Amino acid sequence: MLGFSTVASSQTRVIAQTPTGPLTEADRDFVVKVRAAGLWEYPVGKMALQKGTTDAVRTAGRHLVAGHAALDATCRKIAVRLNITLPNQPSPQQQGFVATLSADSGRQFDSDMANILRTTHGQIFGTVAKIRATTENSLVRQLADQANDTVLDHITVMEKTGLVDFDQVLFQETTPPKLPADDTTPPPPSAGEPQVTLKP
Repeated sequence: MLGFSTVASSQTRVIAQTPTGPLTEADRDFVVKVRAAGLWEYPVGKMALQKGTTDAVRTAGRHLVAGHAALDATCRKIAVRLNITLPNQPSPQQQGFVATLSADSGRQFDSDMANILRTTHGQIFGTVAKIRATTENSLVRQLADQANDTVLDHITVMEKTGLVDFDQVLFQETTPPKLPADDTTPPPPSAGEPQVTLKP
């Protein structure tokens, strides 16, 4: 259950030697985070296709669906090779984002989607860069390359909606709430539970 062990030691601690290079805790956590991001952003993208009131919001939805379906395929492929257990559900915090957007309609949906997703993508952008710069595992490096392109694309399409409140987003990016780990960690899958697949 590499994807869900919790340890107090450094994120640079090597937890496995693999044919594609050493795997650190940070590498493992990154793969899990990319998977978890798709588990909530993919359904939000589908919501945007149905609920978005502008072409720009619906375009952003298409980018979310396509980008996270592709990242999910990569995550599932490399998780098998690196013996990482992937979640089937997003974290409680991420489930809260989905609940908020599910309850929204009209322009409120458009605005909340653009701002929530611009904030979360801005927060993860630095993490992607750090993993890309430090990982010694070639599979994790490939995922980081793909995630970098996808996150930048998603930031760009959110900004193109014209709905991003940059003052609010930049404040939230630089002053994220201090949440308990249970709120930000996706739950492990149940024994025998089939793996969720995000279809392009």
